[in-house]
Amino acid sequence: MTGAVLVTGAAGYIGAHVVAELRRAGHRVVAVDDLSAGFPERLPSDDLHELDLASPTAPDAIAQLLRRHEVDVVVHLAALKDVGESMTAPERYYRVNVLGTLQVLEGMRDAGVRRIVFSSTAAVYGDVDSPAVDEAFPREPINPYGRSKVVGEWMLEDAASAWGLRWLALRYFNVAGAARPELRDRVAKNLVPLVVGRLSAGQDAVVYGDDHPTRDGTCVRDYLHVADLAEAHVAAVAALRAEPLGLAVNLGTGSGSTVREVVDAVAAELGVAAEPHVVGRRDGDPAAMVADASRAAQVLGWQARRQLRDIVRSST
Repeated sequence: MTGAVLVTGAAGYIGAHVVAELRRAGHRVVAVDDLSAGFPERLPSDDLHELDLASPTAPDAIAQLLRRHEVDVVVHLAALKDVGESMTAPERYYRVNVLGTLQVLEGMRDAGVRRIVFSSTAAVYGDVDSPAVDEAFPREPINPYGRSKVVGEWMLEDAASAWGLRWLALRYFNVAGAARPELRDRVAKNLVPLVVGRLSAGQDAVVYGDDHPTRDGTCVRDYLHVADLAEAHVAAVAALRAEPLGLAVNLGTGSGSTVREVVDAVAAELGVAAEPHVVGRRDGDPAAMVADASRAAQVLGWQARRQLRDIVRSST
């Protein structure tokens, strides 16, 4: 009999989708969140353990949960992820993202749990000059958010050498959309919900720079439906149980859209006209970032099934 799966950041936008998909696949789930950005109503009322992973007592608390619920895989999603905020408040990102991950690993080692799916990011690559990025690209992040995730990956690698940790670092590209309306992204710091919110309110969408070396001057990103992302986590849990893995895996569609194309797609779905308001570039934003997701197909048997239009329709 397989054990339970402990999910940190379970009440967040991505976390709630991952929990729902794990349950749909028949897994027992232990949900952990500090509710700093999560919403408890996304989860059953009796199924949430409130815990700040950066608190001094977190390692012991994690170890106790792992033992009590007979957990054999941790899915560690809890993190801050706003690139712009990370440029102005880097200390907060290192405290939450780095210390939080360290203390999860300490709890796992204490409890003898040796499998983890780690929420990483394409931001570990930095500003790349390539039509598609694979996992062999150097990790050269250009913002504190990306650096905090590189440190997390280093910790996984070192724990594997020291005490046999098995791990998958899932490097997300740009996640958007919703599987169900109640699970939508409510924080609106990512492009799609920001554009939906502004156009729905009769305001112009804001574009940060139209002088990037891209087809229309705006940034290119690989937009991944959150439902596809959740399915990838279920596949990652199964893969870790089957093999002693230690790999980073890109999660994306392999196809990029510009910011202007996203604005146009949202405007068309809402039936409104849209001429974006262009302001200066943001520090820490690479011009283009598109995934080579072939390793995900090989290792996880996974590929994205949904398109930008599905993301936009589920977000409006």
